[in-house]
Order: sequence, then structure tokens, then C-alpha cells
Amino acid sequence: MASSSTSPITKAIFPVAGLGTRFLPATKAQPKEMLPVVDKPLIQYAVEEAYEAGVREMIFVTGRHKRPIEDHFDMTFELEVALENSNKQELLDVVRSVKPDDMECIYVRQAQALGLGHAVLCGRRLVGNDAFAVLLADDLMVGPRAGHGVLKQMVEQFAEWRASILAVQEVPPEHTRRYGIVAGTQVNDNLMDVNRIIEKPAPEDAPSRLGVAGRYILTPGIFHEIANQPRGVGGEIQLTDGIAGLLRREKVFAYRYEGKRYDCGSKEGFLQANVELALAHPQLGAGFKQFLQELAL
Repeated sequence: MASSSTSPITKAIFPVAGLGTRFLPATKAQPKEMLPVVDKPLIQYAVEEAYEAGVREMIFVTGRHKRPIEDHFDMTFELEVALENSNKQELLDVVRSVKPDDMECIYVRQAQALGLGHAVLCGRRLVGNDAFAVLLADDLMVGPRAGHGVLKQMVEQFAEWRASILAVQEVPPEHTRRYGIVAGTQVNDNLMDVNRIIEKPAPEDAPSRLGVAGRYILTPGIFHEIANQPRGVGGEIQLTDGIAGLLRREKVFAYRYEGKRYDCGSKEGFLQANVELALAHPQLGAGFKQFLQELAL
């Protein structure tokens, strides 16, 4: 990972307080964000994506039983000494690359699971008056090529427009109930000036088929909106409702990113990510492909 950052976005919030009930019993004693995809936990993919985009302050909004996330990004003195003494330099480099020296990890507790909007609000004092990113580790995002991750693309858009940017993708009509759905005016092929956003509408009520994926760049004005809104869908404080309020005061853009999203909040998406990323892995790919071909015979 490169170390210097001249990014206009240097802070990111990672809401990681969820219980991960869809993955029980695997998540009974470990956070879902620590489930490995090939050889890295989900949360590390999201942190690496943020770091590549120039973010250096990683703000984790945690809950009970989330200590393994803190441990993962902490220094592991005994492990490093053991690898050093065994002359296992390659593995030592891997361990040390998890948290580069110029990256700061900050942890704040979300005492109650009151929704994504509330999780973002928990980072308010740490973010201050800066624009910031929000990354949902459940959504594993892979850019079209190395060095061109989804958040990096969004930071480039922010640098041009200086307004909130939402990552969006086209979703099947029957899936609109899973997403915040946006509508608005096309600015260019990849960018929309948003005028409406609705949380999890029925297909017949959806204003479009563009669903918000788990990446956001938000201006600090979002905090006022979240703090002053009633509870929304499911009795939770919804980030989508906060964005709907922000629309009345500021420009918000929806960006159709380049790359692929794996919904690792579902077992199917998690398995797909493991298979496709294993096939793309420089060391494992060839052998794993051969295994799958033999399996399919």
C-alpha cells in the first residue's frame, strides 16, 4: 500500500455493530466482518479499499463481541517476533501490511442497534466538519483493475463536485425492497443528480431500478438530518431518510461505479465472492480452477 495521501476524503466510518444473524452459528462468537473471503476477513477488504482512496482515519462503530476487529488491526507482538525469529519475512510483511504506519484506527461503541443512520451518527464527533466516507463491509466491492477501487472512483467524483456521492447499481425489480432506490436527472453516463431516495420500496413504488450499494461519501450536513429525523422502516434510524432530508438543502449525486459488488451479507453472495476471488488469486487461482473443472465433470 502506498503511504502518502492527498485525498479530499481522509476519514471513513465502518458500521460494524450488527449481529450477523444470517450467518449463525458461524457468527455466534465472532463478528461477521471477520469471516474470511479466501485469505482476508471482509473488514480488511473494505479498509484496504478506503486506504487506496486516500483515507487514513478508520472509524469503526462497534458493539459487543467485536473485539476481534480491534485485535486484527492491532500490533501482534508475539506473532511478529515468532515470524522474525523463524526468518519468515514474507509472512511478517503480510502481518504488518494489515495496518500501515500512517493509518489510524479509532473505535466507538454503538450502545443500541438502532440502524445504519444511528451508526453513522455515532461517528459525528470524530468526523467533525469534514466530508467523510461510509463503507459497509458486507458489500465486498472489487474495482475493474488494480488501483481503481470503487471508493477511489467516488473520491475522484467528490473532488470534482464537492457534494455527497452515493454508489449505485441497477437492481432487478423484485429486489427493490432490499435497497434505498434513487431517481433524478442524468448528468452524464455514470452520474445522476438525485432528487428522490426511498428506503426499500415495493417494486410498484420504486422510482427507478438504481439501488444504493454499500459505499457513500457524505458531507457533514448529514449529521443534522439524522439527528432530527423520526425513526423509519423497521423502527430504525435510517441513513436513507437522512439523505432524503439532505437533498432538500444540498446536491446529492448517485454514481454508477465500475466494478463488481458481492453481497456478503447473504450466504450465496459470500460463497460467490470466495469462488471468484479464489479464481483470481495469483497463487491459488490456477489450481482452484482445475479443481472446479474436475468437480463439474
